Amino acid sequence: MSAIEDKIRIRTKELLESGEVAEFIGWGKGRFENQTSPLFIKDPSRVDELVYNDYCVNTLGKYAYQMKGDGKIALCVRGCDARAINRMLSDKALNREDVYLLGIPCEGMRDRKTNEVLKKCQECRHHNPVVYDELLGEEVEFPLPENRFVEVEAIEQMSTQERADYFDTVFSKCIRCYACRDVCPCCTCNQCFVDQREADWQGKQSNIPENRFFGLTRAFHVGDRCIECGECERVCPMGLPLMSLNRKLIKDMNTLFGEFEAGMGDEGPDVLRTYKLDDVEEFM
Repeated sequence: MSAIEDKIRIRTKELLESGEVAEFIGWGKGRFENQTSPLFIKDPSRVDELVYNDYCVNTLGKYAYQMKGDGKIALCVRGCDARAINRMLSDKALNREDVYLLGIPCEGMRDRKTNEVLKKCQECRHHNPVVYDELLGEEVEFPLPENRFVEVEAIEQMSTQERADYFDTVFSKCIRCYACRDVCPCCTCNQCFVDQREADWQGKQSNIPENRFFGLTRAFHVGDRCIECGECERVCPMGLPLMSLNRKLIKDMNTLFGEFEAGMGDEGPDVLRTYKLDDVEEFM
């Protein structure tokens, strides 16, 4: 048992037994040693089921939103989980007093098939939680990734036809399972546009034009709110490079409006949803 795992179990038991929280969200064992899944606990006697190891790949923030309303929720938050909480607080999808956050410094999770550090963790810019109620363990130091937009720049260097062919290939693989939407902490609309049944909304067929419309619309919808957790790309069963779309928007917003990162807790108004009468619109 790791020191962090031991602390998680101790604090979970204390929080549940005291009645300070009604439920705890962490990670539990899977069928194999290198597999975990989100675990939801209300009974303090179950805390021994909690684990923390190199394979706790699921970001937990979205589950706090899905479980809200049944009392105060405690959960583990690393850099990605904490930014997810901040994003949902900014969107008024959560209230701060409804969650209790156990901060965990994270050195990166591993793919259970290859045992390599996950791509999303290699690209992580915040290995320490940016918001928490208590921190379990010492903060870790990691250098920032060298080039945040390397995949975007590779696509930008393509010719117009090459880009069209590239994205046709990408969206031809999409099966419209909506796993990317379901896991995303920025997707908290009461009804998603893809679930609309009225005419002239998103089509229901799986073909390149409609898949492309879904992918691009979702990218723009989360554009100035994406916390770059990489969960959408991790859970995609078809291996689509979804973060390249998100980071293209982030790259362009950095150029137009100045550098920013969503989910840090101190961001101002979302740049794509802010209107100014004196905007010079020099890019139009």
